[in-house]
Amino acid sequence: MAKAQDFRAMTVDQLDDELVKLKKEQFNLRFQRATGQLENTARVRQVRRDIARIRTVATVKRGEAATKA
Repeated sequence: MAKAQDFRAMTVDQLDDELVKLKKEQFNLRFQRATGQLENTARVRQVRRDIARIRTVATVKRGEAATKA
């Protein structure tokens, strides 16, 4: 699980790339849960929260960029 501070150090493009990666992982975890192959059930929660953190930080960064422009 990454900290919000780690995400704040990234650019918006890096955040978007990380978001895509986590969304793919979330899909794979849901698929594993449905087929009964999921071993680390806590990872589902971690990924979901990391996605929320990334979205929050990206929204703040985009808002800051809009006010500066």
